[in-house]
Amino acid sequence: MTSASNLPLAKDFFDLVERPDAPLYQVTLWPYRSLSKEGFVLVISLVSFAFLVPLMTFIGSTFFWGILPFIVAAVAGLWYAIQRTNTDAKLTETLRLWPDLIAVHRHNPRSPDQFWHAHPAFVKVTLREDTDIEHYVTLTGANREIEIGAFLTPSERLDLFQTLDREIYQAKLARREID
Repeated sequence: MTSASNLPLAKDFFDLVERPDAPLYQVTLWPYRSLSKEGFVLVISLVSFAFLVPLMTFIGSTFFWGILPFIVAAVAGLWYAIQRTNTDAKLTETLRLWPDLIAVHRHNPRSPDQFWHAHPAFVKVTLREDTDIEHYVTLTGANREIEIGAFLTPSERLDLFQTLDREIYQAKLARREID
């Protein structure tokens, strides 16, 4: 994919996909978020309470002050890890498909957005099994190969492959009808 640090490419990409005709197919993919904000508060509260209950027996002793920084560090580390996971979960991949264009916009929460587009007639969807990721889906076209949906579960990636393969085939048929 192309980096958004080169702004003319990002502008060109959006000029391509902001069209009056609706796409034949559009999907936005995002990672599963298993912990809500309320769940986050509950987890931090329970962990803090679980550390404080045994620590209360040492209130007033030097052991209390010796162990307290480690407990605070453990809770802070858990807090940071969950917050980082929540930030990473804001990743999205949007794929739009027209008879004459397929475009992918990947919004990265901690790095520049990435863009890719090609003509569907020259795009190949591949389900690769030669990687460490089960059912790894790639799109090849415009002299590039990009991954799509790598954060999905294996069964979701398999469904994505089947859907993309079918939809790209339909876009190629629609293009033939137009020509």
